[in-house]
Amino acid sequence: MSAPYTLPDLPYDFSALEPVISAEIMKLHYSKHHAGYVANLNTALEKYVEAEKKKDLSTMIELQQAIKFNGGGHLNHSIFWTNLAPIGKGGGGKPKGELLKAIIEQFGSLEHLIEQLSSITVGIQGSGWGWLGYNRVEKKMIITTCANQDPLCIKKYVPLLGIDVWEHAYYIDYKNVRAEYVKNIWKIVNWENVEERFLSVKK
Repeated sequence: MSAPYTLPDLPYDFSALEPVISAEIMKLHYSKHHAGYVANLNTALEKYVEAEKKKDLSTMIELQQAIKFNGGGHLNHSIFWTNLAPIGKGGGGKPKGELLKAIIEQFGSLEHLIEQLSSITVGIQGSGWGWLGYNRVEKKMIITTCANQDPLCIKKYVPLLGIDVWEHAYYIDYKNVRAEYVKNIWKIVNWENVEERFLSVKK
């Protein structure tokens, strides 16, 4: 088996995203939830390799859900941490360059993009993610959601910006007011990171 997956380093301290996201939530979210996805993914993959050696097809099929869920959790959070930055240190502000031009052409304005993505994300039933992605075939951005920890790539799109609306991402700070959390998260969106992803996929 190849080397196991590892928890990526956070690009900032646990308290760096306050007051939008508290240090308490960040510590739990990163050290417990994301770390849990990584550990469970590695365990499931190890079991899968053993089952494959034994040609145990039923076990291999059974393990696919665990790989999808925990692998998706690892992928999604690895993007999420880089999509965010402290206020005044990359977080907030407005996108620039080609990304801003594409947003205006496709959505009319940054405000319209934020409104549409916020609305669809707040409206997710249960747990999931709101995404701004890129459709390689149609060569345009898309706004969509994914249930649970399903990664956006399952829908054949490339992720640019994700908003985690699992309750563990906001409940300590915002209780059941998901809309307030989504409204505030725009204050810490790292548009430079989103633009890097946008330019990379366009190449």
